[in-house]
Amino acid sequence: MDLNLIESFLAAGVALATPLLFAALGELLMEKSGVIDIALEGKMLAAAFFAVLVAYWTQSPALGLLAGMVAAVVLALLFAFFVLYLQVDQIIIGAGMNMLALGLTGVLYRELFGMTGQTITVPTFSAWPVPLLRHLPVLGRSLFQQNILVYLALLSVGLVAFLLRRTRFGLYLRAVGDSPAAADAAGVHVPRIRLLAILLGGLACGLAGAFLSIAHANTFVEGMTAGRGFIALAIVIFARWNPIGAFFIALLFGLASALQFQFQAFGVALPYQIVLMLPYILTLVVAALMGLRATPPQALARPYFRE
Repeated sequence: MDLNLIESFLAAGVALATPLLFAALGELLMEKSGVIDIALEGKMLAAAFFAVLVAYWTQSPALGLLAGMVAAVVLALLFAFFVLYLQVDQIIIGAGMNMLALGLTGVLYRELFGMTGQTITVPTFSAWPVPLLRHLPVLGRSLFQQNILVYLALLSVGLVAFLLRRTRFGLYLRAVGDSPAAADAAGVHVPRIRLLAILLGGLACGLAGAFLSIAHANTFVEGMTAGRGFIALAIVIFARWNPIGAFFIALLFGLASALQFQFQAFGVALPYQIVLMLPYILTLVVAALMGLRATPPQALARPYFRE
């Protein structure tokens, strides 16, 4: 098998895993605090749209990235307002926000670029090869000749693991997710900790959505997240709320997605429908093999009422 094909396949898999990893890490932090947010899809889509919009107007991918993160954080604040202060059901609000983002981005895109959706192209983040490491066989091209956001996603895995296990905030986060009443009695401000977790999740979704549009596709397409937010939700469960596990499962899904673009190059003849189904089939297989025996945070999705 051609080494170049293997390297391009691995590089594509790592790139496709990046938005899933960002979103999964953000959701993991929220669920550790006892909040489940199924609006990942909506926040990623809003971030993708506003990142492209600002990058198109300013010709700056950095400003586009910032705009995408701001858009996702605004939605995160809206989610936090309903969930933490109005005590509305988290699943209902998440579903509503997904529909809001899908409709809003579609309407704005057609209003700004025409009813048929004018194809636009935006500047992107260029690859940033790591000296010496980029020359490694196979792994050099796939891991060390990516853009800066891929490196940030890989670094975020270690940062989240350190945050959860080695910091006071991580301790508070886990305490609030398992027993908010006990944490409150110990002097931990439960709504504040959950708000910070939701904001961190919003930032992560902003990075995920902006990566899709300005660091991967270089354009925006209506509904371009294509279920990745729900995949990220599944990744958190499959990984048993562990950031290291989330990395490997996101990478597996990214590699499975990359197969869609590599089958013809590999000379494998399969019906097109099977190729499209492959990432989802593999995800289900992983879930079945790993099992779901891990226990989620005990207060997950339960609103906290201070007595």
